[in-house]
Amino acid sequence: MKTAFREFPEAIFLGMSRFMWFHAPYRLLTSRLGALFGGCVHKVTRAHLSRSSNFGTLFLRNRPQLELMRHLVAEQKAKDGEVKITVFGCSRGAEVYSILWTLHSALPDLAVSLHAIDISGDILEFARKGVYQVPEPRRSQLTRGMSEEEIKDFFDVEGEYFKIKPWIKENIIWLRGAAEDEEILDLLNGQDIVTANNFLCHMNPADAERCLRNIGRSVKPGGYLIVSGVDLDVRTRVAAELRWEPVLELLEEMHEGDPLLREDWPFEYWGLEPLDKRKPNWQLRYASAFRLSGRS
Repeated sequence: MKTAFREFPEAIFLGMSRFMWFHAPYRLLTSRLGALFGGCVHKVTRAHLSRSSNFGTLFLRNRPQLELMRHLVAEQKAKDGEVKITVFGCSRGAEVYSILWTLHSALPDLAVSLHAIDISGDILEFARKGVYQVPEPRRSQLTRGMSEEEIKDFFDVEGEYFKIKPWIKENIIWLRGAAEDEEILDLLNGQDIVTANNFLCHMNPADAERCLRNIGRSVKPGGYLIVSGVDLDVRTRVAAELRWEPVLELLEEMHEGDPLLREDWPFEYWGLEPLDKRKPNWQLRYASAFRLSGRS
């Protein structure tokens, strides 16, 4: 999806930058100079491209992130038995079903309660049904990176219709609401794991920061928040101020694990910059999972 420019001079700058970027040698793009140039381009991109919601996604989108969730859930299961998970911005349901498929495949006796939340009632109903119509030319977009065995385990395929297996759809509570709704936050107080992936980037930074702070309130002390698809400056600032502890396990793999984010940098506002260990706060900046102690 291409976004619209709000100012003509910036459109010219980004157009010229795009030409230079795609004609430059790969070694130059991956150099320190290339990173600085890309960072400048992305800063202009984020400031001057119009933002709007985008419901495009794919299943098993970030496998390292799902693997980390499996580790965290296994630890929580050993402690308390039942695990409480919330997915904010669940969109069409791909993330919800990917999480549950991953967890139940590894922990078939897992007792999990999952709340799936989205602001759109129509999108929420679509996700709840778990039926995806995919014409043959677009099939690879939905199941990109999935093996044939995984597809058979995940879906009942009937022509163009991919239907989520019934065992994956169990114990999901679908809720319509926004991340800043006080009633939603009160209901969800004390979650073991909360995800807020790939929707905060579509907000202006001030709104995204306010939502992220509110979302953190739903996580129990010692619980985990996983958040990607957000302006890194926003996430870093909130994490630092609230003293969220970055989870170092699979940090680099998760950062590189979402092809839709990494491939679109620096010319889309949701694009994700390359991990740069030369930054003094690089672990905090590039972590997408945090342990919340409950301190304020």
